[in-house]
Amino acid sequence: MTGISATGEKRLVLVSGRAHPVLAQEVAEELGVEVLPVDAWDFANGEIYVRYGESVRGTDAFVLQSHPAPLNNWLMENLIMIDALKRASAKRITAIAPCFPYARQDKKHRGREPISARLVADLFQTAGADRVMSVDLHAPQVQGYFDRPVDHLMALPVLAEYVERKYGKDDIVVVSPDAGRIRVAELWAKRLGGVGLAFVHKSRDTTRPNSTVAKRVIGDVSGKRCILVDDMIDTAGTICQAAEALMEQGATDVVVATTHPILSGPAVSRLVQAPISEVICTNTLPIPPEKQFDKLTQISIAPLIARAIRAVFDDGSVTSLFEGEV
Repeated sequence: MTGISATGEKRLVLVSGRAHPVLAQEVAEELGVEVLPVDAWDFANGEIYVRYGESVRGTDAFVLQSHPAPLNNWLMENLIMIDALKRASAKRITAIAPCFPYARQDKKHRGREPISARLVADLFQTAGADRVMSVDLHAPQVQGYFDRPVDHLMALPVLAEYVERKYGKDDIVVVSPDAGRIRVAELWAKRLGGVGLAFVHKSRDTTRPNSTVAKRVIGDVSGKRCILVDDMIDTAGTICQAAEALMEQGATDVVVATTHPILSGPAVSRLVQAPISEVICTNTLPIPPEKQFDKLTQISIAPLIARAIRAVFDDGSVTSLFEGEV
């Protein structure tokens, strides 16, 4: 079947864009449904066409679309899919963007800059999304850009469970790669039973993209295995510099845990060469074969997304998914 019926009225349908069909299939299996059939293709000039293979009238529709490179193509497809659902009379539309596009452009650093994350929020709402779901927003305040519900899911329980099972809690220090992620590192330390905490002080050149310099380590990491946590790895410059700084301060091992494996440009070669023993990530974004490497471990986020979908569909609490976890 392609949906779940409840009390003769509500019907859940799961719709997937073309960016990450594997994740959508995993979520569908967790829910016990099939992904709604969709005809989607590109015209010769790059325009995107979408048509659903079944009626969606009156349904509770969940549109799952990841946004890897080329991000703008997948974002446009996402908006078109939402618009098609709205015009086909879906009762409620929830846009699921596991890695929210343009999330890093959440404020103005200098004059004459855009706030692109707000623009994307407006686009989702204009297209017809009644609700938005995302995992580990780069900046939690992005939720405030919407005037409708936003479900902010956390991958921490999924990643921390793997780290705890494999590495235990002895001689562990959770490290934030910069001051801005200290709050996340604190949640990690609490989840792992109150282990040590440290962070790497860095500076960023706001005139150049993806340019940072690791300065010094704040906290005791000597003789410790460092769990270096961040929400995303793009070009891996920040993470690799932080790993080098930790090893210079006497760390015995560095394990990286991140939610979104963007892995742009030189990221893979940097991670392979860096003093990092393992890179743990989720599958909010697909990783093509050419970007996979031996010390990369990818954990499925599908069970978490499926639980959140079920909670929304049943008018339950999404927050309760994390109570007692962090």
